Amino acid sequence: MRSKAPERRRHRSSGAWKVAYADFVTAMMALFIVLWMMNSSNAVKKSISGYFHDPKAFAKQLGAGAGNSGEGLSVNRGNVDHMREQIEEALRQMPDFQKLRDHVQMTVTGEGLRIDLTETEQGMFFIAGSPNPTDAGTRLLRALADELGRMPNHLVIEGHTDARPFRNAKPATGYGNWELSVDRANAARRLLHAYGVQNEKVVEVRGYADQQLLDSGDPNDPKNRRVSVVVKL
Repeated sequence: MRSKAPERRRHRSSGAWKVAYADFVTAMMALFIVLWMMNSSNAVKKSISGYFHDPKAFAKQLGAGAGNSGEGLSVNRGNVDHMREQIEEALRQMPDFQKLRDHVQMTVTGEGLRIDLTETEQGMFFIAGSPNPTDAGTRLLRALADELGRMPNHLVIEGHTDARPFRNAKPATGYGNWELSVDRANAARRLLHAYGVQNEKVVEVRGYADQQLLDSGDPNDPKNRRVSVVVKL
């Protein structure tokens, strides 16, 4: 009678290669994660580090709401710098952001996180002398809407101009800097709403003309022309 012992041994050893292959795949996945982390931004690294230190607290801090639902992380004094990094990281994903980056300024003020979109002489985010956004302005406001729509904070949108007279308009007649600053702020508001920011989040639209210059030393500097989005604390 033939012994079945060798057959049983072959049966027990036939799955060994599967275990070795699984270990290999796991090791390769770990390698890819390490390589990805080495090339990630500081904001991503902080987020991952925060999760592994305290997953429950981190999930509660970030919120689990869907995009544009207003259930995400609220900007406050404690996390405003982190949120600024997160928005900057999102904007860096835009293909043409390298051309725009010097004209996007983020600062923390007493009112909140201020995002200034400053103009060039030729017109960067808005057509020169017009309230109509450029293609670059539309793309950037869309990227902002994706991020701001996740936050429950209220928003204020401002329009500013330089001190040059607009088409020789007079204070009582014509279309001048006051009208232009308000119309650009309103155009930005419409785009943010079109790309997902909820209506109730925008609580003010302001037009300042040339009354709050970014560069008071040169009132005619084109960077004084800007649209500002303020994430209120």
